[in-house]
Amino acid sequence: MTFSGKLSDLKRCFQGVVPSIITTSDGEGVPNVTFISHVYYVDEQHVALSCQFFNKTRKNLDDNPLACVEVWEPTTLQAYRLHLRFLRSEKTGTLFETMRVRIDAIASHTGMSGVFRLIAADVFEVKAIEVVEGFLVEVPPDIPAEPISIEGLRTEVRGLQCISDRVNRAADLETLLHNVLEALEDYFHFSHTSVLLFEEASQQLVTLASRGYGESGVGAEVPVGQGVIGTVARERRVLRLTNLEADLDYARAIRREAQAERGGPALKMEVPLPGLPDAQSVLAIPLAIGDRLIGVLSAEDRDPMRFGEWHEAYLEIVGNQIALGVERMLNRAEEQDEPVHATPAPAVPPPPAKARHLTLTFYKSDDAIFVDDEYLIRNVPARILWRVLRESQRTGRTEFSNRELRLDAWLGLPPVKANLESRLILLRQRLREKCPDIQLTPTGRGRFALRACPGIELTER
Repeated sequence: MTFSGKLSDLKRCFQGVVPSIITTSDGEGVPNVTFISHVYYVDEQHVALSCQFFNKTRKNLDDNPLACVEVWEPTTLQAYRLHLRFLRSEKTGTLFETMRVRIDAIASHTGMSGVFRLIAADVFEVKAIEVVEGFLVEVPPDIPAEPISIEGLRTEVRGLQCISDRVNRAADLETLLHNVLEALEDYFHFSHTSVLLFEEASQQLVTLASRGYGESGVGAEVPVGQGVIGTVARERRVLRLTNLEADLDYARAIRREAQAERGGPALKMEVPLPGLPDAQSVLAIPLAIGDRLIGVLSAEDRDPMRFGEWHEAYLEIVGNQIALGVERMLNRAEEQDEPVHATPAPAVPPPPAKARHLTLTFYKSDDAIFVDDEYLIRNVPARILWRVLRESQRTGRTEFSNRELRLDAWLGLPPVKANLESRLILLRQRLREKCPDIQLTPTGRGRFALRACPGIELTER
């Protein structure tokens, strides 16, 4: 039966939740059938397929440009056949780049960078759409493609207004990040979100805020270019993935075949995804000002259909608000640094009378601190904590300033854009989670106080 609607009415079919089937034939009419993970919607008359490994399909299209693709509506499992004519292969441009980023992210996660890659975006004209009859026992009613009511728009606008207001009213960076993730959950029910900020010196993204993961993922690091989040950071492009596990399974199958080939290229280790181990959908938004990367906002869910095009466009706007807010907070923190007082001025309550014995060990080889043999933190935040604890034991001081940290060459802060405030936020959160007997409490503009239980033993190795 001929489909009476528009190609855009089938947009759910193009989210990759259910793998599609492509049929081609050679010049003599011999068919070839294979699965494909994704069919890309281009416009009302065109779709695109990724050209990667399908040598037989590619050869058939050179001989005979006609093809048929079967796609499924994931909420009803109604099948549709798209009758196609191959037009061209694109190796540059917006369409190619959009498809490439998705494939690069999956390849990076599975250690297949350079092997599992997009060669070209094959563009097809849609000649006809056919409803597959008899595929379901009962034909489901037509379901509109992600309708947006006026009331829904008002809700989204109110949500955007709320997030913008919370960004503007936040007194510090830590509050800003907390408020943004809280608003995303309150207004849009995004239950699993995180914000990672970019560290230029290490070329890594560091998780500074997360929500919905039980034990916080604060402190988790992702190298730029690695995995889904790292790819979004490198490309400065939004990435929305549906049915993530199926994409990963497909890439892993290609990986096994590549490893089995004699003389095949050496493959990297698979990269663990931060966040939900069973996430089925991911939406990652770069936080950038112009071409300058600030960080990445990530949302994920166990529902493979959780995020749509509307969320993608909406969170891009939210991302711009967050990036500007973070930049403003970091600049404000640098401007508010004050010189340290000549004499210590206790600004926090005395440590508790009863306290357990703690041993903190600083490992010089990798700048890491362990508390009673359990990892706490590393790199610049670890050096900050170690410097503060050593100085307090030596002189009795409990109050410190951001200014003196910036001037301390041993800490290794870059002279420009040191992001000291973000490092202090990370340190305070790790202490709250892993070592609450030690606290770094803000006491004023560019100042903080150390509150620690007595009897802490400091050792170096």
